Amino acid sequence: HAGGAMALGRPGVLRGLPLLLLPPRRSESSGAVEVVRVPWALRQRLQGHGQRRRRGQGEAAAAAPSGKLLLRSRRPELNQPLWHTVGRWEQPRLVSAGWKHRKARGDYFQLEPSQHKAPALQPSRTDAEPGPPFAEMGLPPALLPGLQQLSAQCPTAVQRLAIPALRRGRSALCAAETGKPLEQILAHAPLAAGARGPGGPCEERTQVVVVGATFPVGLSKTLSNFTDVDHFDTLSTQSLHRLPPHIQQKFVCIKGCDKLPELLQLLKKHSASTGAVLIFCNSASTVNWLGYILDDHRIKHLRLQGQMCATARANIFASFQKGDVNVLVCTDLASRGLDTSSVQLVVNYDFPDTLQDYLHRVGRVGRVGSKARGTVVSFVTHRWDVDLVQKIETAARKRRSLPGMNS
Repeated sequence: HAGGAMALGRPGVLRGLPLLLLPPRRSESSGAVEVVRVPWALRQRLQGHGQRRRRGQGEAAAAAPSGKLLLRSRRPELNQPLWHTVGRWEQPRLVSAGWKHRKARGDYFQLEPSQHKAPALQPSRTDAEPGPPFAEMGLPPALLPGLQQLSAQCPTAVQRLAIPALRRGRSALCAAETGKPLEQILAHAPLAAGARGPGGPCEERTQVVVVGATFPVGLSKTLSNFTDVDHFDTLSTQSLHRLPPHIQQKFVCIKGCDKLPELLQLLKKHSASTGAVLIFCNSASTVNWLGYILDDHRIKHLRLQGQMCATARANIFASFQKGDVNVLVCTDLASRGLDTSSVQLVVNYDFPDTLQDYLHRVGRVGRVGSKARGTVVSFVTHRWDVDLVQKIETAARKRRSLPGMNS
């Protein structure tokens, strides 16, 4: 190196100066040079964020409630155990709080069954026993054989309240989560002592009985047009306007374009031997469109919507009840007043417009006389759907009635 340095310069200039030895230049083939692509401070900050995220996930997993759950979420930290009670004025953390954001697609939560039997079959809080059988309630003898054929031995909660009042000849407004069994009893025979059958002459004092799971606004005004509402006995059960605790209810935040594949997957998993399926849509046009899609996939089904004539609707539902076809695509026309004890899966393809409609749709499964409790799956797509879901989730976590149902 010294000789090369002397050769590059003049000997007189470099003589007597210290000689600087430099390492040879590394060639391209000798190895890659380390290049700093991320500043050191930024790298340290990112590592700190990752450690805190992993630590937070570990704490959330450790803090996730254990035991039987009332509400199950994809995020374990938002699960609510069955033993936990949310205060009346406490605002719980909601799974659906962020569902109006597009990044929430795919999130879900599920209300787990908290009891095996329907509330109508449970004894009241004040009674330890289910109550007297029908044979001891003074019913007309003509009704008892029919009740035995239906395997109905003991009355439901609303029947225990209503039958004594109706036998006294009182007009009544019966609000209960299961109004259909009481309607069937009333349709077969009058309960009041000395009352005439439907074909008899009209008496001056008429007994009026109104039965339903929910009542529309203005019902009292309508009744006042032909009867004295002040003389009505108002009968209601403890489970009125509450979410049924014996039915599994799942809410899925999903894009509109993903609803059809999700529905087809549900139908594929649900075999015909496990019960019938109700698919609810909000319009007759959606029912028809969805029916064409199911035809393309060779899925046998029936359609029921309000644009059909009454005779066609009756024949279609009779075929569904007999089990000829196990899938019924329908509007809210099938959510009220129909016996659907064979249904074990309800799919809200379109989320209902009101909480009343949701309660009626959920009531198609887990009915008195059903062999299984059933499941309800709801697709949540629109922002206004999320508003209703948040009210449902809040009521479920607080174990309270749904808001705005005091009509």
